[in-house]
Amino acid sequence: MAGPNQDLDQALDSAGLGSLANPLTECARHIYQTKPHGDRKKWQRIIAQLAETDASSHDFNQPAIRIGDPQDCDDQTRAHIKQLLLQLKPWRKGPFDLFGLSIDSEWRSDRKWARLADKISCLRGRRVLDVGCGNGYYLWRMLGQGARIALGIDPTQLFIAQFDALKTYCRDAPAFILPLRSEQFPHNNHASGVGFDTVFSMGVLSHRRDPHAHLRELMQFVRAGGELVVETLVVDGDVDTVLVPVGRYAKMRNVRSIPSTLMLEAWLRQSGAADIRLLNVSTTNTEEQRVTEWMQFESLSDFLDPNDPGKTIEGHPAPRRAIFYCKRPE
Repeated sequence: MAGPNQDLDQALDSAGLGSLANPLTECARHIYQTKPHGDRKKWQRIIAQLAETDASSHDFNQPAIRIGDPQDCDDQTRAHIKQLLLQLKPWRKGPFDLFGLSIDSEWRSDRKWARLADKISCLRGRRVLDVGCGNGYYLWRMLGQGARIALGIDPTQLFIAQFDALKTYCRDAPAFILPLRSEQFPHNNHASGVGFDTVFSMGVLSHRRDPHAHLRELMQFVRAGGELVVETLVVDGDVDTVLVPVGRYAKMRNVRSIPSTLMLEAWLRQSGAADIRLLNVSTTNTEEQRVTEWMQFESLSDFLDPNDPGKTIEGHPAPRRAIFYCKRPE
């Protein structure tokens, strides 16, 4: 999906991150060449058809990110856009409002954003990295706060296609996604004096085989004095409590470990973080994560014990999520 990302090198350079431009784009190019998704050409054809409509305005500060106005196109065009975008489902993160078309994603991602947005430093003028960004919903919200550049990485090429489809209408927006995992991201930030002002990792930690390594990676991406936001599954317990599911957790195969908040705080401290703060703990409910027209597979209600919603279908504690904030020392 080179089109919407073609200005990445220039954006990185203007944000003072120019030393990352070549290794990042080369790594992304290598992945697209050696591990292309079988549907990539189909997605490109879908995105190419979207370019026929122009968006007269946008608003990234709304729960449903608004791109374009209803009067920018007629009902027939809007129906055609919907038919095209439905071919890119499942839409996990959102919601979006595109020319009056509601993309009602599985997750009401705006609720998570509302839990943290006013508890961290304003992103105005900041260089932001979102690790495991999905289709980029939070990148748009970061731009809504005035981020200078919002870069996301995620290995799922379908999610990047969704982002590219929306960016068709906001080509000049300084938001970008590359098909990388965190371990593929350049790690020479400190030596070169390069780093991001704010780094996010939301929903990634519990899926990592080595959560300590992931937190150390994240800290390497943060400039001295910069901020890290980590959101992940947690369980009740003391500083020694961590759930390591045998088999699946909420029907997910790849949940490796779920710490208590006290355990996660200790992990952050071990990674070199300072000024660690617990911003929020909340239980995920079926209003926040559910089946919609845009995501028709199983969702949270299918993952919980039908006789006890406080437990997963496997008998583990039901999903609760915590948001931590910390800094990399000066």
